[in-house]
Amino acid sequence: MYIALLSYVRPLEEVDALINAHRAYLEQQYAAGFFVASGRLEPRTGGVILIREHPRALVTQILEQDPFHQAGVARYELLEFTLSQMLAGFENYL
Repeated sequence: MYIALLSYVRPLEEVDALINAHRAYLEQQYAAGFFVASGRLEPRTGGVILIREHPRALVTQILEQDPFHQAGVARYELLEFTLSQMLAGFENYL
């Protein structure tokens, strides 16, 4: 699995101008079965996306489609991890 950490690198006004396009992108990735969960950081400095296991190159390609990435308003850090424990029922999201 992956955790994508987004950090805003531009003012919030520029981020907010792209928020609807970013949300549409998220919905597409949920519908395609790539994303498990997402949300913004508090304080509002970026966000987090939990991503199902796929080849890293594919995950990177998917993240590059995000309007935040394409406009250069967010920087991404991609963390890959192997599950060793999980809440019962979470396997439905793998």
